[in-house]
Amino acid sequence: MRVLLINHFPLEGSGSGTYTRDVAAYLLKKGHAVCAVFPENLEPDRPTGLQCLPVFFNGCRADALPFNFPCFTTHPRSAMTFADLSQEQLRAYLASFDQAIGQAIESFKPDIIHSQHIWLLSYLAAKRNVPNIITAHGTDLMGCQKWPQFKPFADQAAAGANRIITISKNNHEATLAAFPQIAAKTKLLSNGYNNDIFYPQPVDRPTLLASYGVPYAGEKTVLFAGKLTGFKGVDVLLRAAALYEGSGAPASAGAESGPESEPGSRPPAASAPAAPAARAIVTVIAGSGDEDANLRQLAQDLGLRSTYFIGHRSQAELRALYSASDVFVVPSRNEPFGLVALEAMACGLPVVATNQGGLVDFVTNEVGTLADCGPEAIAAAIIKELGVITSSPEHRSEVAQYALGHYSMTHYIDELEAVYRDVLSNR
Repeated sequence: MRVLLINHFPLEGSGSGTYTRDVAAYLLKKGHAVCAVFPENLEPDRPTGLQCLPVFFNGCRADALPFNFPCFTTHPRSAMTFADLSQEQLRAYLASFDQAIGQAIESFKPDIIHSQHIWLLSYLAAKRNVPNIITAHGTDLMGCQKWPQFKPFADQAAAGANRIITISKNNHEATLAAFPQIAAKTKLLSNGYNNDIFYPQPVDRPTLLASYGVPYAGEKTVLFAGKLTGFKGVDVLLRAAALYEGSGAPASAGAESGPESEPGSRPPAASAPAAPAARAIVTVIAGSGDEDANLRQLAQDLGLRSTYFIGHRSQAELRALYSASDVFVVPSRNEPFGLVALEAMACGLPVVATNQGGLVDFVTNEVGTLADCGPEAIAAAIIKELGVITSSPEHRSEVAQYALGHYSMTHYIDELEAVYRDVLSNR
């Protein structure tokens, strides 16, 4: 099979970028030919055998567009959003990708096009006379709500797709609410993580953490990895850290904590924990985004003494960090899926997650704790999971086996191939 993958983002630095890269790598392993069209502002690093037709941005070379690639929130290499595009820039963006997609179709001759996001590039792909599917990643739905001027592009993309893949029960319902006309051609297929990259790795924790400027003397380690943007709820984690660090700062200190938990959501895992001894827990924040400066200021306002920001990290670095931590936290206010949680679990790390969005599909009592999106509930769940990992060291292996047995990309790609074959056979 010849598969053309299209994404609005580079092949690293975002959930859909990671997904695209992983799908490409696993399709290639199974003998398929794969080509990818995506934006870049650097020369891309690519999986072996992947044909790439990047559209270059930010003046990184002579033929590059003179502005950076747009995002739904932010990207480690771009803070520009789709709403920031002028009309002239939007026309240039669409024309450049339309040309790249046309070139890929002419030279690569794909059997099927697989676009990421019900958005601008899937709109362009739908105009071509090639069977096409779209994966709805969730940020596209947020984009339609924030910027209704782009909704007509998304409507045409959805109408022209042969199949639309949703990534969680919550994402499936939200997609159908936004595009009710596509119900008959929608397929729920939970994401898979790259099991060639994420697995338990022996690490020297003091040395590893010291390399990121985190002093370590036997404390428990709580980790967050992801975009530092509003819906990810990192401010909630910082307020939880104020509780388990025992800094004395109230949970309401600093900026507002954002929306309250949804009515009818699950009750907190337990009451707010008593503050442990100083430096009993260190909290590591890996990521970048538009809220970076605000979150650092909030950590200072809260008086946090054992919380460290270490910036955006590569997947290989994250594998080591997952393996060197005790609990992973996903404090999102709304999470369409939560691939980083699976990656952490694959490395044997139990997860504390909010009972929001796609996380409820796979964070079970056996591998972690679901809690309300509030500081007290998150802090209590973290203390609970630290207790489990301390009393049952073998629990890490159980968590890793759960992820590998249910959500590996090895399994996922078989199901994705079946979707491709079904679309081609019913064309």
